[in-house]
Formats: sequence, structure tokens, C-alpha cells
Amino acid sequence: QVQLVESGGGLVQPGGSLRLSCAASGSAFRFYTMGWYRQAPGKERELVAHITSSSATKNYAESVKGRFTISRDNAKNTVYLQMNSLKPEDTAVYYCNMYPAFPSWGQGTQVAVSS
Repeated sequence: QVQLVESGGGLVQPGGSLRLSCAASGSAFRFYTMGWYRQAPGKERELVAHITSSSATKNYAESVKGRFTISRDNAKNTVYLQMNSLKPEDTAVYYCNMYPAFPSWGQGTQVAVSS
């Protein structure tokens, strides 16, 4: 079973940047398509971006396209989310998981965008 630990969240002003990391356990990580998801207060969890095992294909939600970049380092068992030009509506708890998502979720990392 893959365990996932997200980090890198924080409070940032609109227009700022953050880089999220997700460290995964186990040797199977490199075979999985991975995704970043987020859940804003009062809303359902949504897919933000996903990346195939070889990094050949990346897809983004329309709301973050051109601002966020997903990447991974299979040697480090880590997937990243670079977030630029952050907006208040990006405020949420961010999670990583396989794509499609497995039932078990990590604790997530809180991102707050506010002046």
C-alpha cells in the first residue's frame, strides 16, 4: 500500500507562488499516474492536475491551466505541484493521490491565498 505525505502549503498573497511536494512510500510509485486534488471549504474535492508514470502526459483543470505545473521525480518517489499567480479561489486543502484516486488519502496540506 502506498502512503502519501503532502507538504509545502502555507499562507501567500494573491499573485504569489508555492511549491507543494508529495512523498510516497513503496517501490510501486513509479508505475502510477499521480494526481493533485484540492478541497475548498464547503466544496467537493476536485482534481487539479495529473501526470502519467513517465511524465509524458500532464493534464490540468481549466481553472489552473497556465498557472500550475505538475512534475515528478520517480527516483525520489515524489510528485510536485508548482503553483504560480495564486488567486484567493485557490485556497483549499491540497492532496495527492493516484489517478484515478485510491480510497486512502493523506492529511493534505493547507494553502491559503489572502492579502
